[in-house]
Amino acid sequence: MFGIHTALVTPLSADGSVDLAAFEMLCHRQIDAGIHGLVVCGTTGEAPTVTAGEWADLVRIAVAAGQGVIPITVGVGTNCTTTTVERLDRAADLGATAGLVVLPYYNKPNPQGLRAHVTAADQVGLPMVLYHVPGRTGQRVPAPLLAELAQCEGVVAVKEATGDMRYGVDLITRTATPVLSGDDFSFLALLALGGMGVISVLSNVAPVHTVEVWDQWAEGNVEGATRTMHRLWELTSFLFADVNPVPCKAAMAELGLCLADVRLPLGAYQGPSPRPILERLGLL
Repeated sequence: MFGIHTALVTPLSADGSVDLAAFEMLCHRQIDAGIHGLVVCGTTGEAPTVTAGEWADLVRIAVAAGQGVIPITVGVGTNCTTTTVERLDRAADLGATAGLVVLPYYNKPNPQGLRAHVTAADQVGLPMVLYHVPGRTGQRVPAPLLAELAQCEGVVAVKEATGDMRYGVDLITRTATPVLSGDDFSFLALLALGGMGVISVLSNVAPVHTVEVWDQWAEGNVEGATRTMHRLWELTSFLFADVNPVPCKAAMAELGLCLADVRLPLGAYQGPSPRPILERLGLL
């Protein structure tokens, strides 16, 4: 896996239900912008509050939109191995390209438990992207152990979301499995050190600009990629001024793409309007 994979938001209707029409529109907007992949029902998609039925509907829509065009990675990870395996199996049935498997949260599994968890998930046969995000799981897995898990046959990438460049490089130097940044702030720097792309929040709002960073880097135009990333820095900072995806949805609402609504226990965005930032980028 490589390039820009957008961690899509899950748009909501005024009554709190998932807005499937808006979601389909967002999928096509990303594809039209030249994005390299979509990630559905991940952290940015508010996966913990998406019901099983909503999850299946979102996956079907994304798979239909991306069929034969880009890969569709679906959040399937839980803190229960049995449930994770079941979701991987269901994602495979729905036509997903890969499953995003977060390393179990709350349980804080020991090394033998992590090995058994990934091995069990691998038996399904759907390619997996391992997701290391200590800020949400409460467990920072040592780089040598994560590199070991990444060698599992079905693992096609690792989403590394510590934002710690030293950790990222420690991982990259220990595995041939592609490492994707899980943090827009570290994306370009990680590319310079062997990373293969990003699973991005930023590209929800500015997909063309984010793809431009990748394209310039891939063409060897480091100065251009840096300049574009600097232009996006103010927006990137805004998107993480509150818990993700609260600011992201606020920015997308300004663009008329979806409502700013999030599901409890997340609270509504209450900070300054992102409109000036979006105007400076030419998005409005």
